Amino acid sequence: MSRKPYAREISSEWIFRHPRYLRYMVREFSCLFIGGYALLMVVGLMRLSQGPAAWEGFLQALQAPASIAFHLVALAFSIYHSVTWFNLTPKAIPLPFISAAHYAGWAALSIALLWMAGVS
Repeated sequence: MSRKPYAREISSEWIFRHPRYLRYMVREFSCLFIGGYALLMVVGLMRLSQGPAAWEGFLQALQAPASIAFHLVALAFSIYHSVTWFNLTPKAIPLPFISAAHYAGWAALSIALLWMAGVS
């Protein structure tokens, strides 16, 4: 007599069974857009090293509607990714002020970058 181990069936719709699963998968999916944006910045550095004409071509490509849409989607995913990460931090390090410190640092850096962009 042989025993068959229980094999639990997993359907392709498992992420829709609970909102927590869906939030987890969206967070994991966001890394694709964040990675794509990082690659775009590497291409920008490469074009910058190739001279003014290549850099101007890169800047023109960034003004295309598809590029603007990609930037908006990447921004939304990066904000979602950051917020979920900051909310997970107190669960890993049980100090209540850690999450608030992350948000304060994020806000301070964002304001500093916007100020420096406005100055130049």
